[in-house]
Amino acid sequence: MQKWENNKAWFLILPVFAVVAFSAIIPLMTVVNYSVQDIFGPGQSIFVGTEWFKEVLHDQRLRDALWRQLLFSSLVLLIEIPLGVLIALALPRKGWTVSACLVLLALPLLIPWNVIGTTWVVFTRPDIGLFGATLNALGIAFDHTSSPLHAWITVMLMEVWHWTPLVVLLAYAGLRAIPDAYYQAAKIDGATNWAIFRFIQLPKMRGVLTIAVLLRFMDSFLIYAEPFVLTGGGPGNSTTFLSIYLVKVAVGQFDLGPAAAFSLIYFLIVLLFCYIFFQALLNVGTGEKR
Repeated sequence: MQKWENNKAWFLILPVFAVVAFSAIIPLMTVVNYSVQDIFGPGQSIFVGTEWFKEVLHDQRLRDALWRQLLFSSLVLLIEIPLGVLIALALPRKGWTVSACLVLLALPLLIPWNVIGTTWVVFTRPDIGLFGATLNALGIAFDHTSSPLHAWITVMLMEVWHWTPLVVLLAYAGLRAIPDAYYQAAKIDGATNWAIFRFIQLPKMRGVLTIAVLLRFMDSFLIYAEPFVLTGGGPGNSTTFLSIYLVKVAVGQFDLGPAAAFSLIYFLIVLLFCYIFFQALLNVGTGEKR
């Protein structure tokens, strides 16, 4: 009787298996199937094995997009994580200003991605945009539609403005979880602000910062809507990141086989980097303990 009751618990998680299969496993298997087929039309395809994987791995445009994507995601992490921690440290701890600051910080997170891109298109226009027109009035010829450097600056500013609040909220939650006794003990010992940050606040925020780094890396590595709306991947291919290049292959050229192989390689790259980040951040500080 006891054994039957334990087995009944498996029926409770069957809906979860069904949802995961419908939302993840079946689409993934479809992509795997497409990646080994040369598709001419509905019901017309030839099995080609790993040919598309070899072609994609030798594609110079894919390598350029990958290095461009790695540079972009690295810059995002280098800017957003320290900036988010600094803002979280500067936020008030008590009073009505806490709620006001948190609500204001969370506003960019509530705006849809395509609206963010459209807003920054207007904001940075050299003729009518506040940002672009101001720079031009100061003698700086800023135009993200013709200059690759200006396009990169605009995409970075847009990304930092949009997602740094997420890091702030996570870091602030980590700071609020530190008991007051830690600060009181540090005050008695005469610890400086830097020592409190180095030995109390930063170690206690390690968990939330791990989540922040993983979330921001994955999201920045999958970025599509904002740069596509802002520059369309240009000027030239200067802001053609992996996701934009994938859409060009799948939709623009309608090469479904190479696009499917590209998708699987893209997925494995994201998975690999997330694993490396996760293991590296988990091991931070363990050496000192040993």
